[in-house]
Amino acid sequence: MAQLVEIGTFKVGQGQPPFLIAGPCVIENEQVVMETAGRISEIAKALGIPYIFKSSFDKANRTSITSFRGPGLEKGLAVLKKVKDQLRLPVLTDVHTEEQAMEAGKMVDVLQIPAFLCRQTDLLIAAAKTGAVVNVKKGQFLSPREMGNAVKKIEECGSRRIVLTERGSSFGYNNLVVDMRSFPIMRGFGYPVVFDATHSVQLPGGGGTQSSGQREFVEPLACAAAGAGVDGFFMEVHPNPDEALSDGPNMVPLHQLKPLLERVLRVWNATNQRS
Repeated sequence: MAQLVEIGTFKVGQGQPPFLIAGPCVIENEQVVMETAGRISEIAKALGIPYIFKSSFDKANRTSITSFRGPGLEKGLAVLKKVKDQLRLPVLTDVHTEEQAMEAGKMVDVLQIPAFLCRQTDLLIAAAKTGAVVNVKKGQFLSPREMGNAVKKIEECGSRRIVLTERGSSFGYNNLVVDMRSFPIMRGFGYPVVFDATHSVQLPGGGGTQSSGQREFVEPLACAAAGAGVDGFFMEVHPNPDEALSDGPNMVPLHQLKPLLERVLRVWNATNQRS
């Protein structure tokens, strides 16, 4: 039996409408966050999509030591709390240490385990023990079947509030490949599965001191994932990606999000026989 996971006021998983995780890669400032969250919320409501706002207070795995990482834990959580309180949205953020997980877990709805850290047992345990939903991104270096080990680590803590996210597999030379078999395989663990459509078009380290990306492939990959069978979509979105401080080349421009989602939903609805 597939596990439905409650996030905010809705449930996600098989048999439920597809949900959206979206927002800027990193918290640049409060204005960008509130503007983006508010607009995406309007789009999601118009399309009937349950929505979770996403942005990171710290990007600890940037390519260069000089890259912008974010405002830090305290200031970042304050901004996310404003999104949650004023816009009435569930919020998601990355955590990289047990200490961050314990602190962020007091406020956010979803703790996200970055792909590079998906095998870090202590981090998974700390996140699970907060009671928040734990979204584990599949490592670029793992097969989808290996994600069963991450699931077991969280389950051993007594949590069934688990989501799994596919974000492509690394084949070297600054490239990622998405294997559509990943979705039914990971769904087999009994939890909702998400497709990260923007990190999957990232070219890690492709810019030398920063990652590059190919946002023109977000739509075809997201449509393919909708047909393959996913429960949700993850998209990093920015009002002006070319001026973003992190992951600009693979983020979706805010003004393009609604038509993109409309096309993806048509495929998802056809596959799932929804009107």
